Amino acid sequence: MPALMEWTFSLKEISRVASEFLQHTRDYKVFALHGQMGAGKTTFVHSICDILNVDSAVGSPTFSLVNEYDYMTEAGEKQVFHIDLYRIKDEEEALQAGIEDCLYSGAMCFVEWPEKAPGIFPPHTADVFISAENEGLRTLKLQYPEGNL
Repeated sequence: MPALMEWTFSLKEISRVASEFLQHTRDYKVFALHGQMGAGKTTFVHSICDILNVDSAVGSPTFSLVNEYDYMTEAGEKQVFHIDLYRIKDEEEALQAGIEDCLYSGAMCFVEWPEKAPGIFPPHTADVFISAENEGLRTLKLQYPEGNL
């Protein structure tokens, strides 16, 4: 049964939520980001990258499909892939674009619009549901398969 964590926050609190998120997901690398247009998926990934001290510009990969960011750890340089499948028609197109290579690379991957190609994700993918609430609040729900690392 998948575990579920939930945060409701304002944009002023997004850094705290992103930090807590990273603490709770240390063993996971691939995150399927679900949410309507404008829910805050890219903003959340940007906050994650800030915490990881990514020094390049972080933006939406809608037209490029994949943005790759580097960050340093004690073990050396690592990558974050920010993937947007919004413009992908189906799983075959995602495979041809090399998305699966990113997902199975061992790097941290955040994938917007995962429902466009659900069959390409590794079995240990964590689902993240982001929704815009009233009064500028966002709700983020983290669902991950326990014992499936």
